[in-house]
Amino acid sequence: MQLTLSPYNNNNNNNNNHTSIQSIFEPTMSLHSLSSLSLLPKHPTLTHYSFTTTSFSPTHKPVTIKRICNHTVTATATSVNTYAVGDDLPEDYADWLPKTEPTDRRRAGVLLHPTSFNGPYGVGDLGDQAFRFIDWLSEAGCSVWQVLPLVPPGRKANEEGSPYSGQDANCGNTLLISLDELVKDGLLMKEELPEPLDTERVNYETVAIIKDPLIAKAAKRLISSNGDLKCQLEDFRKDPDVASWLDDAAYFAAIDDCYDTYNWYDWPEPLKNRHLAALQDIYQSKREFIDIFVAQQFLFQRQWKNIRHYAQTKGISIMGDMPIYVGYHSADVWANKKYFLLNRKGFPLLVSGVPPDAFSETGQLWDSPLYDWKAMEEDRFSWWVRRLKRAQDLFDEFRIDHFRGFSGFWAVPSEAKIATLGRWKVGPGISLFDAIFRAVGNINIIAEDLGVITEDVVQLRKSIGAPGMAVLQFGFGSDSANPHLPHNHEKNQVVYTGTHDNDTIRGWWDVLQQEEKCNVLNYLSISEDADISWALIRAAVASVAQTSIIPMQDILGLGSSARMNIPATQSGNWGWRIPNSMSFSNMDSQAKKLRDMLSMYGRL
Repeated sequence: MQLTLSPYNNNNNNNNNHTSIQSIFEPTMSLHSLSSLSLLPKHPTLTHYSFTTTSFSPTHKPVTIKRICNHTVTATATSVNTYAVGDDLPEDYADWLPKTEPTDRRRAGVLLHPTSFNGPYGVGDLGDQAFRFIDWLSEAGCSVWQVLPLVPPGRKANEEGSPYSGQDANCGNTLLISLDELVKDGLLMKEELPEPLDTERVNYETVAIIKDPLIAKAAKRLISSNGDLKCQLEDFRKDPDVASWLDDAAYFAAIDDCYDTYNWYDWPEPLKNRHLAALQDIYQSKREFIDIFVAQQFLFQRQWKNIRHYAQTKGISIMGDMPIYVGYHSADVWANKKYFLLNRKGFPLLVSGVPPDAFSETGQLWDSPLYDWKAMEEDRFSWWVRRLKRAQDLFDEFRIDHFRGFSGFWAVPSEAKIATLGRWKVGPGISLFDAIFRAVGNINIIAEDLGVITEDVVQLRKSIGAPGMAVLQFGFGSDSANPHLPHNHEKNQVVYTGTHDNDTIRGWWDVLQQEEKCNVLNYLSISEDADISWALIRAAVASVAQTSIIPMQDILGLGSSARMNIPATQSGNWGWRIPNSMSFSNMDSQAKKLRDMLSMYGRL
């Protein structure tokens, strides 16, 4: 086998032996792409180029009327323009009515991460429950399913399954692989499945102990098999877009499996700095591990693509979630040191976070290394281009978390213990998106613009035409100018009752101060004995915002025990699952109630 690598220069290290893996596999592999179906309704496609919309009868010639956010908007020039004032108009003049473009249709969806499905093996997966949920969404009149990041969750200390502390920005979370689907594929025997695990919350350590060996066994059988599935694996491995991230991820995982260190900084120097001979030795000694790693990623991709294809047949758009930053202990940083603000030894100089906010008086210290935006720009932001292409391969649209960091970001010295010691620095701004639009073309993104949002952030979002966000739970603690109140919403926006970082509506309501409660009751014109969950859901779907997203916990009317995450805390998060006493087959009443609301407010 030929191991091909190419050198690159690391601006933060003088060692000239550093290498960047181009291709490490034999045979090197593209998953047969599924047919792409039209997804409607949908927010406007973002593009750096022009598009046209016809506002009147298609029998009339379009003419450009104005340019907005790098888009050319056109309307039809009817024959009215050729008539003099007072002339008679044609008999069909009354039929020249405005037309609603498909991209302008109102829509609604549900936020539910796959780990939250119920099921027998301790964590939700990409099996039957995912398909049943899509059916339920369709019955409820929804056209969007929003998920959290699908990356491998953090397994180091204090990460406890966080999809925002993933070990790789591009790999899939193999704990989501359905064991039952592997049985259907003939890669596991039914009698090999574990005993059902009766648990209401996800214990990631327990789940890994149960599922990891079985998924590895299925991967081994796939590698040694013949037939169509093995051919698909080989195609996946040869796909250059896949190899651009999978090669480095496989090497990183193989080395990490060899050394019990907190992060890659403590690896032996030749591996830490990616010396060619050291990487060749790892490939020879860990070849089986690498092959299994690749096969597991293929199995994840195959199951996810099946779900996405099924969603498309039901008219459901899947909205992913992309954290702006990546973890230090990741292939993303290890293989791309020159794109991060590291010292000459590879340790972060500055790390990410946010100043004091509603969740923490001392701010939030995320500890992710910050990007060297100047170095990225010199390379035409190729790292981001690859990341965006990967996101397009997985999702129909995706939210970019902490969008404000592209305009101005909070930088904290790596030795600091609290985020208040940071300061604001200038981000890449429109130059990043110019490069992305040129390289990737059309993208469908949502800008998470919560927190400290300055005018420059607003202008950047508007300049690329990306919808922002509003969260109803944030709307009632100040005055009528609060941007989260429905009367201040914008059409090009996504409104939530709450996000994964908020309490459920019921939990929020139970601890809300009386003055703020009175504001809610007065604004929504409801009494204290009203069902607050559905009252806020109604306010969200009634909003002028084009897209409305409701967490599943709010549809089920659950309390604080169903909260997904408490920001600035490190334990007890990401574990919520739909109770075993509930199933999508007995949620008909919720589906009908939601559908009726969506019909009333024009979101079907």
